[in-house]
Amino acid sequence: MTPESIQRVGIGTDLHRLAPGRRLVLGHVVIPHDVGPVGHSDGDVVLHAIIDALAGAAALPDIGEMFPDHDPAYKDADSAVLLARALDTMTAAGYALANVDVTIHLERPKLRDYKQAIRQEVARLLGLDAEAVSIKAKTNEGVDAVGRGEAVACTAIVGLKLKGEG
Repeated sequence: MTPESIQRVGIGTDLHRLAPGRRLVLGHVVIPHDVGPVGHSDGDVVLHAIIDALAGAAALPDIGEMFPDHDPAYKDADSAVLLARALDTMTAAGYALANVDVTIHLERPKLRDYKQAIRQEVARLLGLDAEAVSIKAKTNEGVDAVGRGEAVACTAIVGLKLKGEG
């Protein structure tokens, strides 16, 4: 695939408050920690940001429209299931995923030892080679809710191509 084969680009973001008693799930990987994201589903900011990036690139409804938080069907939902549905919708719209670039913002725990596992799992869920998936982790240097350890955030950018190209 050449860069010219990328037809659409989308960006997605997500942020969740952190609280005790919740599992910290990032990119469908459970990270041992004393707090996790508060959300209607499992609160996986990585997969939520990717879903919104896919939606943006394919001009589809955003994650809140596709999977509303007032719908009991999505209570404690596995975000991998939501991602699979979003991928099906993107494919039906005539697109194929080319690559994904993810930046996770989390003060602690440090994600150095988990980035490769997250990359592999995100690649598996998306049906991509790991080389088409970038996972980066940043702290916020003690600034804002993320920096104070009160929240986790993620930004994802995806490239789409027309189905059947490159």
